[in-house]
Amino acid sequence: MAAERHGDRTLAGEEITSRIASFPGELHDVTDARMVAEEFLFDLARVSAPSAPEHWDDILLVVTELAANAVQYAPGPFQLRLRRTFDGVHVVMHDTSTTEPAPRPFHPNSGGGGIGWHLIHTLCDQVSVVAGDHGKDIHVFLPW
Repeated sequence: MAAERHGDRTLAGEEITSRIASFPGELHDVTDARMVAEEFLFDLARVSAPSAPEHWDDILLVVTELAANAVQYAPGPFQLRLRRTFDGVHVVMHDTSTTEPAPRPFHPNSGGGGIGWHLIHTLCDQVSVVAGDHGKDIHVFLPW
């Protein structure tokens, strides 16, 4: 994992500003992205506890799903950005695919996936995709 940290881990102004980490796009990077998000949440919780305990788990689950989708559907590296907002956490996942995600049917008996994009939309307050010539950014906002 090649993590670049922007923002100071000292709690200047009692605010955790952001965390950025870049990954080569290998399977183990899904776990590494989740660990970066968890470290960010630990730091954030020191100055501002989540308004509900499930918000912590929701953020980690969404980051895991976004990272898994980046590894599965977009060849090459991806980048995770986390930022505290006035009422939650803004997560951005950048990957190299220009194809926007689309919901797939979920068939629990086939084991073929299809629940991640639905899950992201259910847990997040807002979801948007910005595609460009060199990939896309998926922006999600979650409560904290």
